[in-house]
Amino acid sequence: MNKSLAEMFHYNAWANQTLFSALRDLTPQQLDTHVPGASGSLREVILHIVGAQQTFILRTVGRQHEGELHRNSPWPGMQQLLDLLDSTDRRLIEIAQHLDDKQEVDLPYQGVSYRFPTRFFLVHALTHSVEHRTELKFALAHLGIDTPDLDAWHYATAAGYGQPAP
Repeated sequence: MNKSLAEMFHYNAWANQTLFSALRDLTPQQLDTHVPGASGSLREVILHIVGAQQTFILRTVGRQHEGELHRNSPWPGMQQLLDLLDSTDRRLIEIAQHLDDKQEVDLPYQGVSYRFPTRFFLVHALTHSVEHRTELKFALAHLGIDTPDLDAWHYATAAGYGQPAP
């Protein structure tokens, strides 16, 4: 079991759920806001985060482009996105827990297969989430909406870490 890597994905899940809870009550106008410097409107970035997690999971087994959400997908509603985020967060944790460091996967792209260590897709999943959560926080702040603090110290509290020593 790869407990350390799984811990990083537990943090990722906590950060996703914490931020997306703050997004739950946005109006359609707020969702369609595009803040300069962000990679799209809030709606597009939200869809991109969830769809990317679907893609990273598929890539760990050499697959992709099987109907994952993307920036231009129809809006399924925030609750469905929260449910998808929860299921992909849990699956990424499972993959991380059981990762064999030597495992490789062939990923086809435009008729050619490229070999990657499976762990690369987990690294990409983590860094991708951090980048786009930061964009969402910036956009929310631009709209005057308080954003949750996603620092790992807050995760530690949520995970029950840092209790007084006996």
